[in-house]
Amino acid sequence: MDIAYIPSPSTGVIHLGPIPLRGYAFCIIIGVFVAVWLGNKRWIARGGKPGTVADIAVWAVPFGLVGGRLYHVITDYQLYFGEGRDWVDAFKIWEGGLGIWGAIALGAVGAWIGCRLRGIPLPAWADALAPGIALAQACGRWGNWFNQELYGRATDLPWAVEITAGPNRDAGTYHPTFLYESLWCVGVAFLVIWADRRFKLGHGRAFALYVAAYCVGRGWIEYMRVDEAHHILGVRLNVWTSIVVFVLAVVYLVLSAKLRPGREAVVEPDTSGGKDGADAAPADADAATGAADAEKPEPAEAKTPVLTKDAPAKAEAEAEAPEPGKR
Repeated sequence: MDIAYIPSPSTGVIHLGPIPLRGYAFCIIIGVFVAVWLGNKRWIARGGKPGTVADIAVWAVPFGLVGGRLYHVITDYQLYFGEGRDWVDAFKIWEGGLGIWGAIALGAVGAWIGCRLRGIPLPAWADALAPGIALAQACGRWGNWFNQELYGRATDLPWAVEITAGPNRDAGTYHPTFLYESLWCVGVAFLVIWADRRFKLGHGRAFALYVAAYCVGRGWIEYMRVDEAHHILGVRLNVWTSIVVFVLAVVYLVLSAKLRPGREAVVEPDTSGGKDGADAAPADADAATGAADAEKPEPAEAKTPVLTKDAPAKAEAEAEAPEPGKR
């Protein structure tokens, strides 16, 4: 009996002449644009300047891509450095393999550099970008659909994804865990937006909420996956990572709310206004000085004797004249 299912693309790449257009990369690019677009709107609403989010993303995105790839290669090293493997494949990012944990960690380093250069607080920038990052993950997970990867156990549910036979996979219909995670991330984005409006989250708490909520979903979705993974005490590595990161995010939420309640009053200094004010201050000082000088009475000018032609003779006659009382 035929069953309903989600068909997988026959190929993950389309060639536009000599240029390959890869579905995996396309989904990541869309995700980046969505994150920057939404982050920019939220940043402006917080009092920031247009374009700041994009400027810092120029630092965060490359760092994030490198971090995501490093995490994947390190935790799945046997795929690239095992017997019969080619280590050069570790650089083929378009074939899939980005670990969100590494992407967020190293991406935060890049964002920190960008924030330092702009003189703005990293937590405030992260709060503005948090729901956008969740939506970016939702978009990026569809890249796994193009590569026919990250699916769960076999199932005949109507929303099962069809997987064709290929290297390290058997043909059949499976739980579309990439779809589950994509929908979960959309829900996380709306949760962060709602909570931010309701509780006025600041000082990195909106970002911490995103991290905690994502970890909850990643934990149960990871249990459904059947792809090869390292285990610790019989539990997949990413499940342990989700637990640890979840605890850290919740601890940060609690401590931050106690130590730094409320929101940042100013998220981005007005450097242009500061410059104009600095220029105006000396001008005002000069004007005040000029006014004060104008009010001061001018000192009397010393009269300089005017010399005439008869002045030398007169002076000589006065010198020869005897003083009164002396002959």
